[in-house]
Order: sequence, then C-alpha cells, then structure tokens
Amino acid sequence: MATIAFDPKQLAIDSIAGEAALDAARLTPEWLRQRLAEQPDWQPEITQDFLSARAVPVRAAVLIPLVQRPDGLTILLTLRTDHLSSHAGQVSFPGGRSEAFDASPVATALRETEEEVGLAREHIEVLGCLPDYLTGTGYQVTPVVGLVTPPFELRADPSEVAEIFEVPLAFLMDGLNHQRLSVELPGGRRSFYAMPYERFYIWGATAGMLRNLFHLLRA
Repeated sequence: MATIAFDPKQLAIDSIAGEAALDAARLTPEWLRQRLAEQPDWQPEITQDFLSARAVPVRAAVLIPLVQRPDGLTILLTLRTDHLSSHAGQVSFPGGRSEAFDASPVATALRETEEEVGLAREHIEVLGCLPDYLTGTGYQVTPVVGLVTPPFELRADPSEVAEIFEVPLAFLMDGLNHQRLSVELPGGRRSFYAMPYERFYIWGATAGMLRNLFHLLRA
C-alpha cells in the first residue's frame, strides 16, 4: 500500500488559489439540485493524486454530504483513525470500496456512509456525481453529492472514524481558502491543495474533490 512520506502541514504554502467566493444564491438546495441535474460544460481541475499504487485501481465511492442547517449548508467530513492502512489520520468524506453486491457507485457511497457514520440513507437525497478521482493509494473514487436533511443521528464506526465534523459550504467554496502546496518526490515535484479549517487539515484527494465541486458550481 502506498504511504505518504511527508507531513503536508509542515510544507510552505506556494500560493492561494484566490478565486472569488461563490455567491450565496449558488449555495442553496434548489440551485444545487438544478446544477447537479443539468451540469454545464466544465472541466475538473484534478482527477488524480501523485502516487500510483496499483496497475488496476480498485473501484470506490464517497458521499459529499451537504447538510441543511439554519445558517446554511455544511459539508460533513470524517477524521480517519490513525491505524488504518491508507489515509490514516486524514480528513475524508464517508465512503469506501465497492462490493460485488453494490448496484452502482451511489449504492456504495450510501452503504459505506451508513456503515462509517451511521447516517441512514432515508435522510439523503442524491443530487448527482462528480468525475471519478484516482487516489495515490490506488482507488478510483466516484464522488456522490447528496443533500442531507436533519434531524438525524450519527454513530461513528470506531475502527475507521475518529471524529465526525461539519464545515460551512461557504468556507469551502471560497478560493481564498484554497492553498496550493508542492513537494519533491522521487517521480518529480508534485502539487496539491489544502483547505485548513479550525483544527482540521483538509488536503489531498478530499481537497481535490472539493476543488472539482467548486469548479462545477462556479461554471
């Protein structure tokens, strides 16, 4: 299994992406439903990480859960436990590898979300999917965007999830909060994004998928 041989939090920031924050009108359930259902002609900025772990990637899916809160939408994220074989201790969306009995990536994302954080699928309205993302640990991940309606109860799987938290969607959809960093690796210098929020360091594949969501919503 591929591992990351550096601490991204110790790297210098190369630059700030700096695009203007999305207008509040684009961060509503109604607007998001329409945008995901009728996607414009757009290009994802990032489709893979900088490490190649497997010749044939393993199919997987994650849920990008947009939670409806009184003060606006948030994105629900998890902090993975430190003992996992891949992405240990990192911030991630709920999700995981596809199983033979999963009918689709959407089915994978909903099943894994319920297993990892206890969020029942009846609370989730699937809006659509983003382009697949190839992780450095060898997974081909389909990001599934879902609108989550409270009230709901969460129950973290202690074998995978150390913590569950939410970040305002408005914060993540602001280019001023998107840091560009780079690191020298055996295969050359590689770049990635980070979006630190309070004590949580969002980076790598999770930040890459968020950048793609940002581009879709601003297109």
